[in-house]
This record gives sequence, C-alpha cells and structure tokens, in this order.
Amino acid sequence: MIADGPTGALTVAAAVIVLDARVLMVRRAVAEGALSWQFPAGKTEPGESAEEATVREAAEETGVTVTARRLLGERVHPGTGARITYVACDLVAGTARPASSREVAEVRWSSAEEADELTAGTIYDPVRRYLHEVASGYHGPASP
Repeated sequence: MIADGPTGALTVAAAVIVLDARVLMVRRAVAEGALSWQFPAGKTEPGESAEEATVREAAEETGVTVTARRLLGERVHPGTGARITYVACDLVAGTARPASSREVAEVRWSSAEEADELTAGTIYDPVRRYLHEVASGYHGPASP
C-alpha cells in the first residue's frame, strides 16, 4: 500500500547508514527516471513512521539490521517528485548485499564524495552536511 503526503506526492523514507566513514548506497534494478544510485529507501506504509520505514527498507533491500538515530530532513526530490524523509541510521548487524534482486542490483559502501558523484550531486543539503560531519576525509562541498 502506498502512503501519500498531503499533496498526493509519494512518501518515501531513506536510510542514511554510515559505517567507518562510508555511506551505504544501492543501485536500483530499475532506475527511477535518471536516478539509479540512492540510499536504501522505500514507500512508507499507512501508520508507519519514517524511522520504522527506514529500518524495514534497509533489511528488505540490503539485508542489514539498523536502528534509526535521527531525522535529517525532508524534501520533495527534484528528480522523482517524491516526498522523501531522510533518517540517519546505525548499522546493528548484517553484511550489506542486494537482498531483493527485484529492487536492488548492487550495493556499495561509498565515501561521501563518491555518493555525491553517484547521485549526480543531488544529495539533499542537510544529508550532505551530516555526511561531512561523520565521514572523516570528505572534502566535498558542505553547505552552511
């Protein structure tokens, strides 16, 4: 079941999972417009919080167990038009892999700079700032 936002836009929760200065990225089996690489993410179900959705989606897509740490922000994605809520998550257990071949073709632990390149520079500024904070060695743009 698809949850819709107040304007009818698709509501999606994205898990920003960082481990050892790397962020977990997934390459979609089927690109969403020009978007192929992204954070593990999916539609929120009715009555489900963004935090609950990120925990569920991380497990379904990559086989890892995470806990939601904090909300990083929300926006309407410029490429897909979906309302996306970004949640910082901590890895609890598991080894990342394409757990759902129907949805995910590849997983990759990337530096913040690589993640920015994979997404053609479309990472949401609050997420970019978070990655800059937690990823030592990242020297890419950090918005004020």
